[in-house]
Amino acid sequence: MATPSNEGPADDQGLWPSLPLADWQDTRDTLHMWMQIVGKTRLALAPKQNHWWHVPLYLSSRGLTTTPIPYGSRSFEIEFDFLDHRLIVGTSEGAIRETALRPQAVADFYREYLGILASLGIVVKVWPVPVEIDNPIPFLEDRLHAAYDAAHAHRFFRVLSQADRITKRFQGRFLGKSSPVHFFWGSFDLALTRFSGRRAPEPTSSEWWVLREANSHEEISVGFWPGSGAVAEPAFYAYTRPEPPGLASTSIRPAAAYYRRELADFILPYDAVRTASSPDEAILNFYQSTYNAGADLARWDRAALDRPPEEWP
Repeated sequence: MATPSNEGPADDQGLWPSLPLADWQDTRDTLHMWMQIVGKTRLALAPKQNHWWHVPLYLSSRGLTTTPIPYGSRSFEIEFDFLDHRLIVGTSEGAIRETALRPQAVADFYREYLGILASLGIVVKVWPVPVEIDNPIPFLEDRLHAAYDAAHAHRFFRVLSQADRITKRFQGRFLGKSSPVHFFWGSFDLALTRFSGRRAPEPTSSEWWVLREANSHEEISVGFWPGSGAVAEPAFYAYTRPEPPGLASTSIRPAAAYYRRELADFILPYDAVRTASSPDEAILNFYQSTYNAGADLARWDRAALDRPPEEWP
């Protein structure tokens, strides 16, 4: 039996569809708010983990899920289904509630969502204001974000599925402590983080308290985001924190990748990936070369932390 290929044609019917931010900005921004509402539920109820690992969402075979959230002696799970375009809430007792993902103001989504939880006997108190964005609008007042284009939401899921798959493959090359591959609903990106095992320098008092926990140890992170702010296009990224001297001038692969100084991140545009002869190898080369550069300059103990190349997945 032939092994199915992980590659696909660089067209909108293949594994790597186009996803220009300008084409779905309104839907992206609305989804960002909806995911913050759901993500804040997990933040409020899940037991705390290091580096805020108790708050992200995870790729599922249909979209993005919270995974089971404890609630007393039972649990419940919330999933954005981007195949049938539903928000599904299911409990460990077998109860299921769902609502259609459709054009709807954030304020209306928030009320409907809390009503679904209440119908399952779940009451949660969250801070009803989005985070990690400019000019946040409280959820109950937000009628600006009300778009949902199902075709673009599905295309976003397809891209995330490929990014998740290849990032998990890269994850297997490391023997040290690393995060899961998870989706942060605040920054709206898929991320994987490796750690050297050493504490990072104590942050200054002016640093955001969330980052004090997130960046408590030396790290190298890679991942994907659909574009926003300074990078108005979908892209893969990589960074080293704290950043060692000389990292910005390091040669990395593939040739389309570059260093973005105001972000202190390496960037690989998604369009360069989807049009490459081997998208998988383009991403893996980017991840590996940026990791090599950061780990070497920061003097990580790579003999102890890295899986030998002959054992790479």
